[in-house]
Amino acid sequence: MTKQNLLEALKAFTEKTVKDLILPVQQQKEDKEPPEPRAAEAHIMGLADFKSAKKKAPYVFHQIITARDWHPEGRPYPSSQAVVRSVFAVYHENNQEGQLALLGLMERLRIALLRQVVVGKQFKLDVKEGVEYLIYPDNIPPFYAGEMISTWILHPVEREVTYGKQGYSNIRKVGPDGHICGGGHYGPQEQ
Repeated sequence: MTKQNLLEALKAFTEKTVKDLILPVQQQKEDKEPPEPRAAEAHIMGLADFKSAKKKAPYVFHQIITARDWHPEGRPYPSSQAVVRSVFAVYHENNQEGQLALLGLMERLRIALLRQVVVGKQFKLDVKEGVEYLIYPDNIPPFYAGEMISTWILHPVEREVTYGKQGYSNIRKVGPDGHICGGGHYGPQEQ
């Protein structure tokens, strides 16, 4: 659930960060009047109905694209990280204004993340990895999109070890001399 919690924290952070950045919304066939401009909506792992992506603009969605767990040498605990792809989309009739609106939305979130570094009181932006973003070069007006890649340091999964009555681990290893060590005793290897 940790990665899902990260996405929920990013969604909440995004909503708070962009709530006062009001952007145009495309009028739909069923609209009797032009829709009011609004802040970008935030979603996780994509849009519920991707076929209507153009109708949903402006929006941002966050998705996990890779994750990794490893145990660095010399450290008592494993490390864990996730790479998040954040996709941004805006609508604007004016080509120049549309591209600037997209850049403004992306910059608003990028700067907020670099200032805050921690979201959800537990997920830390890996500033060593940096934040990378791209405005798609093949945008077709009146829709403009781009994406941002960020790496997040997660809480590692802690090991669960069963202990015997004497407080020793039940994990047994065979030593170089053929004897079993661990588990509270050291004696000849059992066959």
